[in-house]
Amino acid sequence: MRFLDLKEKQRRLRETFPESLGLRVHRAISWLGRAEEEGEDQDVRFILLWIGFNAAYAGDLREELPGERSNFRSFFETLITLDKSNRIYDLIWQRFSQEIRVLLDNQYVFSPFWSHHNGQPGYEDWKDRLAQAKRVAGQAAMTKDTVKILMIVFDRLYVLRNQMVHGGATWNSSVNRAQVRDGVGILESLLPIFLDLMLDNPNHDWGMPLYPVVK
Repeated sequence: MRFLDLKEKQRRLRETFPESLGLRVHRAISWLGRAEEEGEDQDVRFILLWIGFNAAYAGDLREELPGERSNFRSFFETLITLDKSNRIYDLIWQRFSQEIRVLLDNQYVFSPFWSHHNGQPGYEDWKDRLAQAKRVAGQAAMTKDTVKILMIVFDRLYVLRNQMVHGGATWNSSVNRAQVRDGVGILESLLPIFLDLMLDNPNHDWGMPLYPVVK
């Protein structure tokens, strides 16, 4: 599904949505639509798609927010449970298996690599950590553990997101084209499925989004 399909479905069903779901999907679909309009600028497309993903999954404001990994896991576990047609499974294991292998081999989107090069002690073994992470991913692939693979992939994409939005990368830089290209492909394919599953399950408690509408 693409923006127009999701927008039409959201307009048709939104009167039955609780406010929390209505806000999430309205915001996320708007960013997906803007990303589809962007054309050739892959850096901008990635950022727009990540904002859409963030609008879909991010939790409410509390004194102690769980870490991003906890938010990711909860969101992915819910989606996989609701995905009775195995659309996420099929996309991960059939459409993007090669791109995911390349992404997991890429040290430049591996957080311990940057911790080491930023001088943080305890990360001298980043190569061993990368090898171990690849072994974990391999085991997940053998058992078709889609949640675990999503967690690993989005860990890598989160590093890329941090590089870009915190000014740690040059626009249209030749040194990060592969991860940006593959990140865009993965996000623009998964995000519509995530949103469609949310639209199909309005009775699930998706939680109030960050920054609810305050009048």
